Amino acid sequence: MAQAVNVADIPLQQLEVLRNQLEQETEFLTTSIQQLKLVQTKYMESQESLNKLSADHAGKDVLVPLTSSMYVPGKMQDVSQVLLDIGTGYYVEKGVTEARVFFKRKVEFLTKQMEKIQPALQEKFSMKQAVVEILNQKIQHMATLNNPLPATA
Repeated sequence: MAQAVNVADIPLQQLEVLRNQLEQETEFLTTSIQQLKLVQTKYMESQESLNKLSADHAGKDVLVPLTSSMYVPGKMQDVSQVLLDIGTGYYVEKGVTEARVFFKRKVEFLTKQMEKIQPALQEKFSMKQAVVEILNQKIQHMATLNNPLPATA
């Protein structure tokens, strides 16, 4: 069974270790949310591109990306089917409607994951602030013990 510990009772060195641990955890959670947001944005951009795709685009000229900075000219042919990157180098062909459902589902999933992480991040951040505050109080208290003010007459 876990016991609650008063943070003010923790020695200075252990408080420093706890602060460092909480800092690492908040950085990890922040990075996780940023990565999820980046992936979510990519899915949303793909979803938006699908919304702009119509039967009128068949036969139109397009630039096909070979890399992030190199393109080749091409022509759109079958605009009713798209190729989706489903991760780890795998692609699947789907109809436009199925692709919209896929992107919507992915965006909702990522939103839920971020909503799960956010409270943990806020809790860790609050704990870190409390530890830093107590740490500063202890350091100030030690400084006053080591350098007492001279008595005035």
